[in-house]
Amino acid sequence: MIRLRWPAAAVVFTVATALVPPAANAAPAPPPAPAAAAVRLAAGEHGLVRFRLPGEAALQRLVAAGADLAARPRTVPGAVLADVVVDDRQLAALTADGAVPVQLIERQSDAARRLAEKRAATTAQADTLQFLQAYWWTANGRTFLQTQVATTATDDPDVEITVTWRTADGATGSYPLIRFEDSGEYQYHYALPQPLPARPVQVSATSSLGGKSRTVTPAAWPDATPPAPPAGYQKDFVDAYMTPADISARIRRLARQYPALVDVINLPDKTQGYRRTASAYLGDPAVAAVVVESVRFGDQGMNGVQVRTVDPGAPNRPLSAAYRDRVLTIRLATDAGGKVISTTDDVAAFVSARYPQRFRAVVEDGSAGLPMPVAGPVRLDDGLQGAEVPKRPWTVQALRIGKVRDGSKIGVLAYSQEHAREWATPLVTLEFAERLLANYATDPATRALVDSVDVFVIPTVNPDGANYSFNDFNFQRKNLVDHCTGTARDPRNRNAWGVDVNRNYAVGSYFDGYVGGSPNCLSGTYAGTAELSEAESRNVVALARSHSNIRFAMNVHSYGGYFMWPPGAYKADGRVTLPRPSIDESKFFLDSARRIVGAIAAERGTVTWPSYTGPVADVLYSAAGNSADQLYYDLGIDAWDFEVGNDRWNEATQQWEGVGFQPPFEEAHAEAQEYAGGLVELVRVASEQEVR
Repeated sequence: MIRLRWPAAAVVFTVATALVPPAANAAPAPPPAPAAAAVRLAAGEHGLVRFRLPGEAALQRLVAAGADLAARPRTVPGAVLADVVVDDRQLAALTADGAVPVQLIERQSDAARRLAEKRAATTAQADTLQFLQAYWWTANGRTFLQTQVATTATDDPDVEITVTWRTADGATGSYPLIRFEDSGEYQYHYALPQPLPARPVQVSATSSLGGKSRTVTPAAWPDATPPAPPAGYQKDFVDAYMTPADISARIRRLARQYPALVDVINLPDKTQGYRRTASAYLGDPAVAAVVVESVRFGDQGMNGVQVRTVDPGAPNRPLSAAYRDRVLTIRLATDAGGKVISTTDDVAAFVSARYPQRFRAVVEDGSAGLPMPVAGPVRLDDGLQGAEVPKRPWTVQALRIGKVRDGSKIGVLAYSQEHAREWATPLVTLEFAERLLANYATDPATRALVDSVDVFVIPTVNPDGANYSFNDFNFQRKNLVDHCTGTARDPRNRNAWGVDVNRNYAVGSYFDGYVGGSPNCLSGTYAGTAELSEAESRNVVALARSHSNIRFAMNVHSYGGYFMWPPGAYKADGRVTLPRPSIDESKFFLDSARRIVGAIAAERGTVTWPSYTGPVADVLYSAAGNSADQLYYDLGIDAWDFEVGNDRWNEATQQWEGVGFQPPFEEAHAEAQEYAGGLVELVRVASEQEVR
């Protein structure tokens, strides 16, 4: 648009010049303008007015004078129409000089009125609601509905949203949603799956601000069913929880039983093993003490070593020590009067400096600077309770299953127990492996899968942590490598030591600024000293890198009933995730998930919720440095995550109930059966990609 300002004084000149009466030989005068309502402006008021000018010359002079033309002028027979912003004086001058105002398009006062109308409309409907999800399913004879709704009033924490449903027979009901924020950013409102008397045919949402959604029809979930297994299909190959030693024995047995279909791969990095350094409190932690610790592991001859402090019983003695016959004797310093003057700090520093290859010592938290007591002897011990567990470094093993195992077939990797306490997860991967092997000879569909796909299975990624979970502390999540320093090495922290293997990978890690890993060595999500600092994470990456045919992967965790894929991490400022998969990739992830969730549900009706199906960062939390992101972004592998152990609906209490990391074996057995079926469906998905 033309936006030119023009002084009022110029108006009379321009218009007077433009509207001089034509000469005798000029063209005939234009026809008179049609009658129009009088155009008036209040004193000092501006308006946008359409004028009828006698011709192009008049328009050009008007422009030269700096008129504020608001739109492109238009030529009509015998005249030009021009929209001009004028005030009341300019309007009068132009009219007096022959310009004909034909329309008052808008006036200055209209803006205030329209703003008030806009505000009134905003008050009447302050937000707009949109269904992000509306799914229904039936499990064990009970119908459930789950919805997610987003409001445009994202900054209002008090917005309340209610969903109303209707079934085909006219039954209705409603339930409230809960606002969900992540990393300070509003995501949506949601509710846990709601039990309904029948399949819902309509849902709608309203908000406390007066907002309304469209009425939508919930979709069936997952709306996918796998092929039924044939008569005689073999399954149910797990009958108890399995320790790492049990898993090793099962791997050896499968290799012997199916030599034509199985290779055993020893992964390159041995883990620390079920080992820890030996330590003891020298003194009373409640009063004053020093923690003395062996440099070597306890099983390397340091369990049972004794440590004591003694008063030399003489004046002016320096702090000294001697180590003989597996006894460390520390003689404390005295003053001229024979009084012991060594402090806890003196003793800790002296032991560490005097025997750097054998002992280290730290002042127990709260004991700094206190007089060192005469104490001991105390025995160093690694504190491990699993007397039957081998103490040597552990070789992590993978099963490779397939008729053709030369890298020419598309590869699928299933791996489990990155987190030690997740006892049910190796049952899933071993049940899956054995189904492929046992049914190869009798089921043509299984034979076709094993012939066309190269399957890799790591039943326990973290055997050291698993051994600790079985024998010492069942809630152990991490491995056994203790990177702590200073007072964090206090034996009271023994159940918090270790690295979270699934935060130790090199893509989207804590070290790159992503959320979900921790630098605190006592945290449950401790990321280690650097990316891939741990043998356990390096083994997963090494297997994938050395077998470039692996194009699909499933990381099996527990519990909660999730089905996820990348991105798995975001940065806190703005909740910026790792790059999202493309539209086509996202559709493939979701379409495949529906199939696999359908296969899981075929076992006993367990349905992974639609709200728990999607990218890790969206449906669970940010998990910086997780293995699926490493495989997807670094190696181009389509990588998913299971969280087996879905919540169970309790009809008596009308509540969803969790199952835990180590449920009664009956539940763990059922999880193994249903999720092994999901892994078989993943192999089927992979086999179809090869055909394409």
